[in-house]
Amino acid sequence: MAAAEFDLIERIRRRVPARADVVLGIGDDAALLRVPAGRELVVAMDTLNAGVHFPDGTAPADIGWKALAVNLSDLAAMAAEPAWCTLSLSLPQADPAWLDAFLDGYLALAAQHGVALVGGDTTRGPLSICVTAHGMVEPGRALRRDRAREGDTVWVSGTLGDAAGALAQWRAGGAIDAALRARLDRPTPRLALRAALRHAHAGIDVSDGLLADLGHVCAASGVGAEVMLSALPTSAALAAAFAPDAQHALQASGGDDYELCFTAPPEARDALRQAAAEAGVAISEIGRVIAGEGVRALHDDGREWVAAQGGYDHFRG
Repeated sequence: MAAAEFDLIERIRRRVPARADVVLGIGDDAALLRVPAGRELVVAMDTLNAGVHFPDGTAPADIGWKALAVNLSDLAAMAAEPAWCTLSLSLPQADPAWLDAFLDGYLALAAQHGVALVGGDTTRGPLSICVTAHGMVEPGRALRRDRAREGDTVWVSGTLGDAAGALAQWRAGGAIDAALRARLDRPTPRLALRAALRHAHAGIDVSDGLLADLGHVCAASGVGAEVMLSALPTSAALAAAFAPDAQHALQASGGDDYELCFTAPPEARDALRQAAAEAGVAISEIGRVIAGEGVRALHDDGREWVAAQGGYDHFRG
């Protein structure tokens, strides 16, 4: 017999531990949460659709992990500490085995970062997952997009282009490098950089492509930026799988890496590097904020590199 909607909800509820800051969690019309005094609430929401945000055939546990990871990445970009989340599931059918596997990935990442699942929704329809994540910051300490300043240095965490590389291989119908596929399926939200980001002025997570996302920071801040192609951090897997020109396109215009891009004053270089090293996260200085508007990618000789396409746009592809 197929499971009913409320059977699925109960299946989820049984796997979520109780905690003191959740006054009322899964099972009522809404959750009741205890927000600590002296904190601002940070709220982020993202939706993942089958065939758009993950390839057909992706393991349910990986879908669960990614659904939460992309939202925690938004909190990381705001220098927020995660606390709670909600989960809305649209499923073609009530499949308890699929749900259990999905929760294996979702709740593993939630436990890793102390996130409590406090509610959500289930419905029948095409496979789609929507998560809302809630975090907290001290008043005035959230990292925003509109605070970049002329003269700032530009930084990114981790490596760029790996997830886009896996997507390119999948679309080509060939073998997909395991390391690149892992970066696509299980991105790492850079919450460990929260202390380092105290030295930053502005930030964003790289979900739609470096140039496009850094462009959002520049537009919000009323500045421009230059990035050096040779400074973009490259994984060994990406370098082995793609020629340099293709690497540049994936790194500059590809998305789905969910690394952080941020700007900081030049005098903060040493403090940033030390804080990132203590967090165990690699960061790279890739450019600078300038007067003007827009983002330019440059070769070492100063020639501008122009992307064949901009960052990802859900309504243009």
